[in-house]
Formats: sequence, structure tokens, C-alpha cells
Amino acid sequence: MPHATPLIATIVAGIVLAFIFGTLAHRVRVSPLIGYLVAGIAVGPFTPGFVADQGLASELAEIGVILLMFGVGLHFSLKQLMEVRAIAIPGAIGQIGMAILLGMGLSWLLGWGVGTGFVFGLALSVASTVVLLRALQDRRILDTERGRIAVGWLIVEDLVMVLALVLLPAIAHGGSGAALVTTLAVTIGKVIAFVAFMLIIGRRAVPWLLHLVAHGGSRELFRLAVLAIALGIAFGAALLFGVSFALGAFFAGMILAESPLSQRAAEETLPLRDAFAVLFFVSVGMLFNPHVVVDQPLALLATLAIIILGKSIAAFLIVRLFRRPTRTALTIAASLAQIGEFSFILATLGSSLELLNGDARDLILAGAILSIMINPLLFSTIDRFAGKALAVEPGAGIGGAVAAPTGHVVLVGYGRVGAAVAQTLIAAGERLTVIETEGDVTGLPTDQPRVEVLVGNAASADILARADIANARLLFVAIPQCFEAGQIVEQARSFNPRLRIVARAHGDAEIAHLTAMGADLTIMGEREIARKMIDEAVVGRTVEGG
Repeated sequence: MPHATPLIATIVAGIVLAFIFGTLAHRVRVSPLIGYLVAGIAVGPFTPGFVADQGLASELAEIGVILLMFGVGLHFSLKQLMEVRAIAIPGAIGQIGMAILLGMGLSWLLGWGVGTGFVFGLALSVASTVVLLRALQDRRILDTERGRIAVGWLIVEDLVMVLALVLLPAIAHGGSGAALVTTLAVTIGKVIAFVAFMLIIGRRAVPWLLHLVAHGGSRELFRLAVLAIALGIAFGAALLFGVSFALGAFFAGMILAESPLSQRAAEETLPLRDAFAVLFFVSVGMLFNPHVVVDQPLALLATLAIIILGKSIAAFLIVRLFRRPTRTALTIAASLAQIGEFSFILATLGSSLELLNGDARDLILAGAILSIMINPLLFSTIDRFAGKALAVEPGAGIGGAVAAPTGHVVLVGYGRVGAAVAQTLIAAGERLTVIETEGDVTGLPTDQPRVEVLVGNAASADILARADIANARLLFVAIPQCFEAGQIVEQARSFNPRLRIVARAHGDAEIAHLTAMGADLTIMGEREIARKMIDEAVVGRTVEGG
């Protein structure tokens, strides 16, 4: 490759292989993150073939860390944390403490030092944001009480890790005794100064700057402004206050999250954040020595046991201690039974500070890869367990009428679209049966006398039979998942050939699929917007002509 530079070769090899392995991982229904790590292993020094420049990969990964932390800050919700603070704050801190103790115990058995054990346990204590949110969204439980507790718990973990990223360099270079206390005091003082600066000045300047650019009307400049804020504050925080890039980026995102333009900022920067996040995971994979699986199988099993069993049992017991239902405790336990981004960041930082040895780092990376692969199986097991627990009355109704009346309306899905449809139907006095997969979704109309709520999968013939679909006059399928919606439409049509079925779609292909399954009307958001605009134009022309 006469014209290829190490930088170009590293970026191209990393992104191309990440795409290939990420696609394969997605096909076998595991997180694409696994594929990105495997891509890093493939171009790393421990496997044959092309070896990417590790120094350049680490620098690219640093940008990835900045943008990852900026994204964490953008999605940080103090309000969401406050709603579940009574359980999320003590729960997360207690579970982190248990993981650290278990990590230090394994470290002692392996003959490592106390500092190594502490960082090792800390890295095993924090779950992956990407994996957890994906799991909750796939099961449509993000808006349930269980989902809110899991997200709040994760926010507390993230905050603890941000603090750890700030303090670890000070601990590593602070010596001992009075010198360590002085170093920590200076570091904490710098952090306080930076936080004060961001809250006093940044809180006003950042939204003002964004609004100024947004009013200019240039999407390109807006996108550039967001990136300049993220990277500039991260670099300035390190240069002027001596704090980590990660903390600077996190606060940049958190300050930006308060702006009405935060959603747009998140959307505009997502492609670049994703690209550099991929390079970060590739660079982490390059550090991993696959031989640890063969050389230290018992240590790897013990590491996995801490991640999957130790953390999960601690989380389960804490949630039950707060008198939450068993199903909630199991969901939280499964959500946290994996590790990811922060673990990689801590492993990389710990290695660079010589707080972690190579074996500890490899066990963290191997534990992350395996736990992310195993995590979907844990959720499937919980789903089966929950199904058996409700087997006394499958799809048991909650509140409302005991049986759905003839000529009623059936609504599948109680998300944003479904809730809006339900409220209008209830206000109109309609007899309504709502089918939702989760019984603790926020705002379910369980107290309405003319509404019955059934908990279960609407693609199931048993649930549709309980909804008396054969005698219904109208079915609304308000869930966004096209494949599942198609199954529901097909089943409902077989029950009731005269039933009018209305479904939602996100593209022409989905409209064609749902129509083929038997839907009478399929509504796509973009077409409705266009229709309303055209109606307005016609009305305006009529008024002018009149």
C-alpha cells in the first residue's frame, strides 16, 4: 500500500472490519458491540495478519471517549433520577460496593495488589449503557417502573464512574500518606472549580451560543457548533483545570441537555459519535489477548461469576429489600448482569496508569464480551419465568370491565401513539380493550369503567380471544415493530374477516407488508404531515379565491 498512511490504514481497517463483524453479530442476535471488539482483536498484535497502529488507535479512541461521555451527558436526566432516587441511589452504590469487594477477593486469590483489585472490581461493577437501553427498548419496558429504576440505577453508576475517572490518576501519582491527601485535595478542588465554572458561565454561554447558531439557519454550522462545544470543553477542561477529557465532555453534554435544542444536538452529532465510538471499541479489542481464555479459564469463570451472579444477586436482594415485586427485581438484576463502555475506559486508564496488569485487563475485556453475549439469554429466562408466574390466568385483565362487549374497539400498544388514541376513544365514551405486553407501563387506564386492560402478547391467539376480537368492530395496532404488527394483523383477520384494522408504519415497505397481512388502513407519519400541508394549501387557496 504505497499511498496508505498508518492513520488511514488504522481507520479503514477498523471501520470495515467493525462493519463486517458487527453485521454478523447482529445477524446472530447479539450486540454489534461484540463485533466491534472482535474487529479490534483481528487487527491487534495478538492475532496473525495486518496489525493496526496501536498508538494511533488509542488517540482515536480518546476522541471516542470524549464523544461517548458527551452522549452520556446529553441523555443524563436529573428529573428521571429523582423519580427513583430512593431505590436507585442506595441500590447502585450498594451493588458497586459488592462488586468491588468481590473483585478484590478474586484479586487476592490471584496474587494481585490491593490497588489492582480495587480498579478490577470497579471495572466489573458498571453495566453498559448501550446494552441496557437496547435490552429495555427491545422488550418495550423502558417506560415501565422497572425500566425507570434500571435507567436511574445506571445514571448513578455512570456518575460514580465519572468521579472515578477523575480521581484514579490522582491516586496513581499521589504517593502515600500526606502526599496522597494533598493530591486528592488539589484534584477535588480543580473539579469543584471546573463544575462551578460550567454551572455559572457554561450554563449560560453554551445554550446562548447554540441558539445564536440555530437562528442562523445553517444545519452544517449547528452540527459543527455542537462538536466544537463537546471537544472544546473537554480539551479546555483538561488544559485549564487539569481534569479528564471524560469529565469535561460529560459536563458539556449535561449543560447542553438543559437546552430546548438538546434533542436536535443529539441527532445531528449521532453519526460522528457512533463512528468514533466504534473506533473506541476497536481499539479496546486490540488490547485483548485471546489466550487468556485458554491460559486462565478458572479466573475467567470467576470474573464472569462476579459480573453475572454476584452483581445480579446483590441487585435482586436490594430491590426486594425495597419491597419491589420479584419481576422488577429480576429485570434490574438481568439489566446489570453485563459490563461495557465504562469498563473498557477504566481498563484502558488503569493499564496506562499501571494500576492494572495485563491479566486483569484481559479478564475485564473477556468478561465484557462474554457477559454481553449471555445477557439476552438472561432476559429470555426472566420472560419465561414471568410467563409461568402469570400462568394462573394468561393475559389476565387489569381493572375495567370483566369481558369486552360486542362492537368494541381493541387497541394494541400503549406507547405515545397508543396512549393518544386511547385518550380520545375514552373521551368519546367508546368501549375499549387495551392490549399491552407489560402491566406496569406508565398511565395505563386501569381505573376507567369502560376500559379493559389485558397484559400479554397480542400476536397470541389466546390474548386475542380474551379481547373478544371476533366481535370487535375496530382494531388499532399502535406498536412500531412492523414484523410483530403483521403477525397481530394476520391473526386478527383470521378471527374476524369483517374487522376494520388500522396500523402504523414507518415506510412504504412496511405499508405493503401490513396491507398484505390484512390491514385496511396503514398510516405513515410522513404522509400524514404531507397531507395536512396540502390540505392547508387547498384551504388557503379557497379562502383567497372566495
